[in-house]
Amino acid sequence: MKSKALRDKIVESLTSVLPIALIIMILSATVAPLDAGTFMLFIAGVVFLIVGMGMFTLGADLSMLVIGENIGTAMTKSRKVWLIALLSFVIGIIVTIAEPDLQILASQVPSLAQETPLGNYLLILTVAVGVGLFLVIAMLRIVFHIRLSWLLIFFYLAAFVLSYFVSPEFWAVSFDAGGVTTGPMAVPFIISLGVGVSSIRKDGESDSFGLVALSSVGPIIAVLILAIIFKIENVTYTVSAPVVVQTTQNALYEYLRGFSKYCGEVGIAIAPIIVFFLLFQLITRSIHRRRLVRIFVGFLYTFIGLVLFLTGANVGFMPVGMEIGKTLASKLGGWLLIPVGMIIGYFVVAAEPAVHVLNRQVERLSAGAIRASAMKKGLCIGVCISLGLAMLRILTGINIMWILIPGYAVALLLTFFTPQMFTGIAFDSGGVASGALVSSFVLPMAIGACAALHGGDTAFIMTDAFGCVAFVALTPLISIQVLGISYKLKTKKIKQTFLAVNDRIVMYEVD
Repeated sequence: MKSKALRDKIVESLTSVLPIALIIMILSATVAPLDAGTFMLFIAGVVFLIVGMGMFTLGADLSMLVIGENIGTAMTKSRKVWLIALLSFVIGIIVTIAEPDLQILASQVPSLAQETPLGNYLLILTVAVGVGLFLVIAMLRIVFHIRLSWLLIFFYLAAFVLSYFVSPEFWAVSFDAGGVTTGPMAVPFIISLGVGVSSIRKDGESDSFGLVALSSVGPIIAVLILAIIFKIENVTYTVSAPVVVQTTQNALYEYLRGFSKYCGEVGIAIAPIIVFFLLFQLITRSIHRRRLVRIFVGFLYTFIGLVLFLTGANVGFMPVGMEIGKTLASKLGGWLLIPVGMIIGYFVVAAEPAVHVLNRQVERLSAGAIRASAMKKGLCIGVCISLGLAMLRILTGINIMWILIPGYAVALLLTFFTPQMFTGIAFDSGGVASGALVSSFVLPMAIGACAALHGGDTAFIMTDAFGCVAFVALTPLISIQVLGISYKLKTKKIKQTFLAVNDRIVMYEVD
């Protein structure tokens, strides 16, 4: 049974990863040729991504989603607000520190270590505390029936006010932090936690979404406050030498080194979640033995799948992204970056594991009314636009706030016209779209392009290249809410048609 389920998941991941792999292969054969060693790393990376995503999504279904729903239900049934708040805070910190995307972003800003004590670890801990605090707010919102849109408006306004007191080169990193925290490790747990909390209410389906949304804005505010407290200024990007692979033996060595590295990182990431779950099970005894075995098998799939996925993304895709960005920036004044970036954006979101988790949950909780395919299309269009804007900003040097402020203003305004469930789904989608591949392929591509356009001047990288993750997190807020408004109008039209037909039947029977 599990072998068939795994096969189905791998086929699903193949259809997701293959388009972006084919696009990169076409680019390497035409306008952005790659050396043989880098291309060899990329091909192996594609295989790792396909198998890794398949195993991870199966593992998330068997373990993370089940645990999250059980913990969420148990917390709410306790009726103790202080317990809900405490456990939410602890869970938020644990899953954020476990998030690989955050590790990738922190490693992309090595000079931050010179600006603050503990270096990049302080950035990780700050983001984790931000997620923990805002997960508490998100959980209490469900308990006290607070409208999500009002909280989003208040906290995003607070974020933009705080950014006024922060050095401009730190704006992009702050908003990027909000996108990377909700990746493949955090999303399954947080979404299922919301499902568990809202399941004990008859009208709780619409409130089950929105936890990822608030957990995404928390890190933005936390990192901005960090920059204000430590007066962080003149943060620069340190360009590291790309990995050069000459032989198959060198390629094998790179993958073995990456595999061992991510085995350690993912093991450290999953361990606190397993310990927390074991403590929960010892106290509540809410899960039967047979289901426990399935959960631990799921953890094993999750571990192996995430290790393979991260190894493929970082060893196979990161150097390719950097090289393609550099090459495209050197042709036609760099304007090729915009159409290529948009094409990559349309397909790259389908290769994010967290996106598959969210889409399946949306389809399940809406009883099929909101199809996963419609969600996928809305996300693809949103990310396509966002990467077009990101590449345009690299070419023109437009201030990031000129895009973020109007973008969030439109997204927040739409919350007054969109069904409440779609508001939560849309803002959750922004968090999940900006995942591991965006951090390990799209961001290096932007960095490579920026470095080539400005002759290696790293000052522009912090202001122009960073921020593409923030754009990826922004545009789905608009595209999915537009989908929600369309769904609302379509449902209203169907209802009116049904009532009209019913009236004719009644009149006919009277006659």
